[in-house]
Amino acid sequence: MIRIARPDDAEAIHDIYTPSVLHGVETFENDLPGVEAMRGRIVSRLQHYPWLVWEDAGRVLAYAYASRFRERAAYDWIAETSIYVHVDARRRGIARRLYGFLLDAMQLQGINQAVGVITLPGKSSVTMHDAMGFTPAGVWRSSGYKLGQWWDVGVWQKELQPPTTPPTPVIPFATLRESAAWTALLQQINS
Repeated sequence: MIRIARPDDAEAIHDIYTPSVLHGVETFENDLPGVEAMRGRIVSRLQHYPWLVWEDAGRVLAYAYASRFRERAAYDWIAETSIYVHVDARRRGIARRLYGFLLDAMQLQGINQAVGVITLPGKSSVTMHDAMGFTPAGVWRSSGYKLGQWWDVGVWQKELQPPTTPPTPVIPFATLRESAAWTALLQQINS
């Protein structure tokens, strides 16, 4: 089942994130944030962007969220996406379904562009982004140093809907989640 993340999901989300911080390059965060910091991230981000989880039999197996791409107001219609899947739940189609739903939620908000940032070579992430309709938009060479080496970062971009002129303001997720459109989308994905 896909649902909105709750503050009490912080421990499960932190557990999913831990291997990427300590042993992987999916994130360039080097120090574990801690459960309370993760809880704060969830609560804060949900004001403006979706943070979703995949739950199975009461266990959170994956999470995906959107976040601000840049601070300038001109970037309000583009958001960066992230997804993490528990090691035990990979290769089951969870990532694509959850990520697809995240993109649908962003589109409902009025966000026009999604950006995925992938540490290269990142074969599984590249494959998933390609399958989801993202296209390569550039590479930042030797942009992150982690685990004793420099890593290139690829940027993938997907248009969620054509931009309008003038643009309609983006609906904060805290507002969207109370709407009939959100309820219908959530029922559709979980039916």
